[in-house]
Amino acid sequence: MNSISANLNLMIRACEKASKIIIRDFGELENLQVSKKGPKDFVTKTDKKVEKILIEELTKSKRHYSFISEETGKILNKFKDIYWIIDPIDGTTNFLHGVPHFAISIALKIEEEIIIGLVFDPIKNEIFYAEKNNGSFFNNNRVRVSSKSNLDDCLFATNSDGIKSIYPKLNLRNTGCAALDLAYVGCGRFDGYFHNKINLWDIAAGKIIIEEAGGKVNNIDGFGINKIDIRAANPNIYEKMLKKLHNF
Repeated sequence: MNSISANLNLMIRACEKASKIIIRDFGELENLQVSKKGPKDFVTKTDKKVEKILIEELTKSKRHYSFISEETGKILNKFKDIYWIIDPIDGTTNFLHGVPHFAISIALKIEEEIIIGLVFDPIKNEIFYAEKNNGSFFNNNRVRVSSKSNLDDCLFATNSDGIKSIYPKLNLRNTGCAALDLAYVGCGRFDGYFHNKINLWDIAAGKIIIEEAGGKVNNIDGFGINKIDIRAANPNIYEKMLKKLHNF
């Protein structure tokens, strides 16, 4: 295993603890699909439980760090320029329908710069992470973005709006989990990703994973934490992809 910082180690441990709840609750979902009440309330509770565990675990040894989280919003502590950015379950609609494609996403932002990102897929037991200037890793093996340069050979991920606008100009997938889409670009499974009006907690970890894997990501500063337009790809196709997206 490569040497990792104390903060990244803390993030991994927090994810491992929270994932036990996700795996257990995901197993319960089958029983709820047929109940009258349905699984929606149950999934919202899972989301909140996972977030609570992540915040508790991260606060244990870093009690002064602040938080930006999907469920709770901003939690300001003593260090107001150091943020954990958390999405307890990115891909909740997949989770809700019993589709095993969702992830925990955590990033650490210090003075406006994301310095660590972690995306953990509890069902497939796949972990993607990166630290600034230390490379990107998938299950502890160093990864890089793909090296393809012909757009026709590439596979891109986006949301349904992207597919409606861009297909058939690019070969597209909509998986329902932005965090994993970005992590997949980082390890070369996908070649590029684009999405409009997305939230910071969906993309913060994936952004540094792609950059540290040698990929290109647009500057998201100035967008705030909501309604971010993101573009990411391997460097050989980044500009070509942007040309296809000029009206998106």
